[in-house]
Amino acid sequence: MPSGILGVLVVVVVVVLAALGWIVAAYNGLVALRNRYKTAYSQIDVQLKRRHDLIPNLVETAKGYLNHERETLEAVVQARTQAVAASRTAAANPGDPASMAGLAAAETQLGGVLGRLFALAEAYPDLKANQNMMALQTELGKTEDQIAASRRTFNDDVQRYNTARESFPTNLVAGATGFAPAQLFELGSEKERESPAVSF
Repeated sequence: MPSGILGVLVVVVVVVLAALGWIVAAYNGLVALRNRYKTAYSQIDVQLKRRHDLIPNLVETAKGYLNHERETLEAVVQARTQAVAASRTAAANPGDPASMAGLAAAETQLGGVLGRLFALAEAYPDLKANQNMMALQTELGKTEDQIAASRRTFNDDVQRYNTARESFPTNLVAGATGFAPAQLFELGSEKERESPAVSF
């Protein structure tokens, strides 16, 4: 075999191996970024579960004082149930646009009814002074802060993943191997972005 053909074959083999190495590296990079945002979501999931677990205690504590406000208490329970279901759906596939939109809507609704409950509780001095209610308020406030911090981390990781999968030439690997875009965990409006007021 002439040395010119052998040289061309060596160059072709090196180019093919380099291309395959780059494809493997790009694929593994996308996998790492996807796993990173899924791990970040698990922190949100833990905090949401904690928030959802606090709400029945909050409702039980308020129930004794808010006898005439059963509609608000039932709205809180129903919104919590919907938020728990949405959280489970999102946990099964973090970043999925439909799951994340459903979670955002459910959490927004829950925040709204909790806000109504806290506003209503302001009119009941005995409830405001209840030690259990004050402890729940403190725990819920801490949990809301942790949810916000976890959501920021998740959104940062989703942004990194989406940027990588949309950047050329990694987008070629992402498209060929089924890396779908991930959805941020965002709340709709500025009012919805605010945590429910939990001070008494």
